[in-house]
Amino acid sequence: MLLGATDPALAHAILMDGYPLPNGTMPTGEASIRLRFNSRIDIARSRLTLVMPDGAERRLQPRPGPSPDMMEADTPIAPGAGQLHWQVLAIDGHITRGVIPFTAMAR
Repeated sequence: MLLGATDPALAHAILMDGYPLPNGTMPTGEASIRLRFNSRIDIARSRLTLVMPDGAERRLQPRPGPSPDMMEADTPIAPGAGQLHWQVLAIDGHITRGVIPFTAMAR
């Protein structure tokens, strides 16, 4: 009987690691955003939005990372406090989202 068994492949996508780190710092200029989740994600139905220090929003174009549980994007980063808003569709069909606050500083 497997009534209590769960399949980890059917779990919601949870952010496990990435860049920028939550409440971390990063240099200004061109940045390579990368996020790794605990399950495979659907890049075509996922979103990344950068909220700049002045409040302006920039929609980023996510691309697959080196594994099916990762997504990446490149974008210029201005100095100041910003936020990276992410939304992903996991293989279980559920959408998860979150916000990563960060501070960009001149090198």
